[in-house]
Amino acid sequence: MAAEKTILKALQGQVQDVPPIWMMRQAGRYLPEYRATRAKAGDFLSLCYNPELAAEVTLQPIRRYGFDAAILFADILLIPQALGADLWFVTGEGPRLSTLTTPAELAGLKPLEDIHETLSPIYETVKILSAELPKETTLIGFAGAPWTVATYMIAGRGTPDQGPAHALMQADRATFEGLLARITSATIEYLSMQIQAGAEVVKLFDSWAGSLKGDDFNKYALEPARQIIAALKERHPDVPVIAFPREAGQGYVGFAKATGADCVALDNSVTPEWAAAHVQVDGCVQGNLASSHMVTGGQALVDETKAIVKAFSQGPHIFNLGHGITPDADPDNVQRMIDAVRGDL
Repeated sequence: MAAEKTILKALQGQVQDVPPIWMMRQAGRYLPEYRATRAKAGDFLSLCYNPELAAEVTLQPIRRYGFDAAILFADILLIPQALGADLWFVTGEGPRLSTLTTPAELAGLKPLEDIHETLSPIYETVKILSAELPKETTLIGFAGAPWTVATYMIAGRGTPDQGPAHALMQADRATFEGLLARITSATIEYLSMQIQAGAEVVKLFDSWAGSLKGDDFNKYALEPARQIIAALKERHPDVPVIAFPREAGQGYVGFAKATGADCVALDNSVTPEWAAAHVQVDGCVQGNLASSHMVTGGQALVDETKAIVKAFSQGPHIFNLGHGITPDADPDNVQRMIDAVRGDL
């Protein structure tokens, strides 16, 4: 069965006439059925921790669009919560966490073996999805990369420039690196448990990798990814890993070889032609349509989608957005994108 899954073929390096397609944040607020299910759950975190409802919202875009993969519905900040951070969401503003900036706060994190008590509902969601997804649909698990997760834990919220994390890196590198090490270890355990529960692919989201420059990028984006992937490959050698160091720019070049990733996901700040020449030469790439097209639609959406498919047609490619779909997207534009990828337009 696995051999028939187009995502897995791409991750094995196969070039396909029609690239498989899924979409970051494909289960989300742009869909009316998602909003109805979230209202039933009560709030975002309750939805994440309710296996039946989390599985339901994961399945909704598969039923509606027939994507080639489903990605587990969860959040990258569940690991900080499992490690002992306070976590809550402010409507219209996003996540808030208790901050971690001192050695004492680092020492106060929960031991690694205790994180699974908090995260067990997520594993149950994966088990439900593994049983209920169509046989041709690949199940993707995920986690946030250590740098990105650390930026939220240090600042207590998302920030435009990750300034608090950069400041801690300079002021107290031991605490900063200790935090990254703890997140790295927790991420290995979390993703390994997702795989044991039925995830066929896992993805590492480093949403703020682009704010790391030079040696800092190598030490705090590339190296943790390498450690996580190496540990997962040792435990689960047949499970592919997608890495997404968003806005890495030149850092995309050689990232797959340096980390062991089976695929590098690309944001839309690089052109597909550049990425085909410099990144796809090392293997599978994923991406990279601007998510704004899901709002604006029209012929520009079709033209850009077809241009991306053509640019990546000589190597293994998984079609996706360059970042997650936004809540103001038009569901009809998603179908239009899929039709353009599959040659129906």
